[in-house]
Amino acid sequence: MPDYREMWKSLKMDIEKHDQLCEILPRFYEDIYLSQENRPEAMNYYNFVVSEVHGLRIQELEEHRSKGGKVIGSFCVFVPDEIIDSGGAIGVGLCGGSEFWEPDGERVLPRNTCPLVKASIGAKISSTCPYFQSCDLIVGETTCDGKKKSWEILRDYIPVHVMDLPQMKREKDNISWQDEIKIFMERLETMTGNRVTTEKLSESIKLMNRKRKTLMRLYNTRKSHRLPISGKDALLISQIAFYDNTERFIEKTNELCDELEKRIEDSISVFEDDTPRILVSGTPMAIPNWKLHHIIETSGGAVVCEETCTGTRYFENLVDEGGKTLDEQIKALADRYLNINCACFTPNMGRTEDIVRLYREYNAHGVVYFTLPFCQTYATEFKKVKDVLDREGIPVIMIETGYSLQDTGQIKTRLEAFFEMLDTDKGRAASK
Repeated sequence: MPDYREMWKSLKMDIEKHDQLCEILPRFYEDIYLSQENRPEAMNYYNFVVSEVHGLRIQELEEHRSKGGKVIGSFCVFVPDEIIDSGGAIGVGLCGGSEFWEPDGERVLPRNTCPLVKASIGAKISSTCPYFQSCDLIVGETTCDGKKKSWEILRDYIPVHVMDLPQMKREKDNISWQDEIKIFMERLETMTGNRVTTEKLSESIKLMNRKRKTLMRLYNTRKSHRLPISGKDALLISQIAFYDNTERFIEKTNELCDELEKRIEDSISVFEDDTPRILVSGTPMAIPNWKLHHIIETSGGAVVCEETCTGTRYFENLVDEGGKTLDEQIKALADRYLNINCACFTPNMGRTEDIVRLYREYNAHGVVYFTLPFCQTYATEFKKVKDVLDREGIPVIMIETGYSLQDTGQIKTRLEAFFEMLDTDKGRAASK
């Protein structure tokens, strides 16, 4: 790997502390990913991306900035990528998936804050994540109280723009969200000096729809009775989608899908036929949070789908490409993004409907409902979700866990018992 230390220094990173992080990640990745057998050959691209996670992509972002371009960081699937792209900026999803950053987050946040929020803030204030250091603006949103107050703290370290996401989905909320998109667009135009035109936004809408279609194609291969790819690998691909070059990601992921579809034709699977098929539902899993998938798939299960923000919520539903004016295009964006069923909304029956639908589409045998500690929205919503799943006869187990590996044994024991009770014959018959 090339030496990026001078680039990191120019980003005012804490090099010594960053070196500690760089020592951990490769071993962690090797244990979880490279230890898998029968992986698709095309996964080598994503291995390369991870090996260069703080190198090549950061270099590309810095080259863009050296030409006067801007980099916009975000934490949430509600921030419209189309607006960022049409404004001539590069959007990157920011990481908060490692306990490495939690102690720094606790310097400014209460300890009983969710790990995702603590790690995200810690990554910035510790100056150990080059993505945060490369951003000219960070876009927050009002999906939970922990995030809302954290943006006020983050403003002491970097410019922050907050989008006020409605908490209901009435017509007046849609109009309000259209206004938020326009306000964000105006700030981006002022910042970049680039005007968002109907033509540019049309191109960006089509580009992001192509990306969504590619991820849909990937996920469709996981509906097969014989799974051509592990859930861990699919999760990794979704995580990389948030920050990789969009055109390159589309190309490489379609190449992978070609291989996966051929594997299905040839009846090549990475799991035994009677492996319990698991739908994971709940909070997002920011890179490098691979913990739950790894535990599931080393405890006798196979993850076939994620009803999460790092899963189907990220790519399901396309933006209508028929808008002829900016107002029509912004309305189409608002319609698509407000169709995401995040636990922040009330009422939120759409999410329980999604879980039941995905359970059936992916021929799952059970649902693992995942929540991070102190994630009140998803933890509270479990009651309503479980009520619906119980009525539908769908087995579900709730797993609350953070980034630490200390509870791995306990989780494995619970999952192994859950998998033993699942009726895999029923699901296998349905998938044929």
